[in-house]
Amino acid sequence: MRLPFFKKKTKKQRYTVAFYNLENLFDPERNVNILDKDFTPNGVKKWTVEKYQRKLQKLAKTIYRIGDEEHPYPPALIGVAEAENNSVLKALLDTDPLDDVDYGFVHFDSPDERGIDTGLIYRKRFFKLLHAEPLALLVDNAGGVRDTTRDILYVKGELNKELVHVFVNHWPSRRDGGVETEYKRVIAAKEIVQRIEGIKTEELDPNIIVMGDFNDDPSSLSIQTLKEEAGLFNPMETLHIPNSRGSSVYGNKWNMFDQILVSDSFFNYEKNTHSFDKADIYDHKSLREKKGKYKGTPYRTFVSDKYLGGYSDHFPVYAMLTFNS
Repeated sequence: MRLPFFKKKTKKQRYTVAFYNLENLFDPERNVNILDKDFTPNGVKKWTVEKYQRKLQKLAKTIYRIGDEEHPYPPALIGVAEAENNSVLKALLDTDPLDDVDYGFVHFDSPDERGIDTGLIYRKRFFKLLHAEPLALLVDNAGGVRDTTRDILYVKGELNKELVHVFVNHWPSRRDGGVETEYKRVIAAKEIVQRIEGIKTEELDPNIIVMGDFNDDPSSLSIQTLKEEAGLFNPMETLHIPNSRGSSVYGNKWNMFDQILVSDSFFNYEKNTHSFDKADIYDHKSLREKKGKYKGTPYRTFVSDKYLGGYSDHFPVYAMLTFNS
């Protein structure tokens, strides 16, 4: 009798792309060129070497585990926000368990008055860095004074030899009101749209990843502008449930400010290319408040000036890509 032939299933080659707002990752040293006095041992937050190292340990363990329920290996690309300088990112990557991973990073000091910048961490084994630059975001406050906000980090590289363009963002805050500051984030969206249009004049169907803390939800005008005018897919739209799920909380409402958008080229399923698989919020129980009125929300390092010793006021988000071999 002839036995039926079963085709052997090939194991998926998956790669995690993540974004994480690190919530004020400052070192304890005073830098007179930025407003970091609060994050020093003598500042109002009493930010000591011990607290700094404890935060590094918590962040390192979290980054290593992002998406681990889907894929057991640490992320290939991680965009970050609220990193003070090169030294804090180097210290983060030198912290267990990240110190055993072949990570490199890209960072530029931005004009932000507090000195909190974006960065991109990447696995050297899978990602070859070709080009990186900060894109100035030129926006004015209502009075016509320049808002010294974060640059947009642009990185061009090869993920498993496939060319990709990555934009890492931390858009202007809502501190002066969501409606009042909306125009700033729309300007940021249009800046990226313009950059993507430029890339499209040189490449046919380029691979684009736009990630960040946008300080806007998926339904906001700025994100809709970015999505529609740049032709991007936003998997975070279906993850946001204002009453019960998001990446951060403000005023008892869940926000989905942390997002990863991808170009339609990630749906082509051609050999030697990457295809979008799924996206999610990495809201593991270890990252949540365990009790009290904030139970279930992100376990923060600080609430105002009160030290809690948590991770961040944001959950990481991630997208899973499959390499079509």
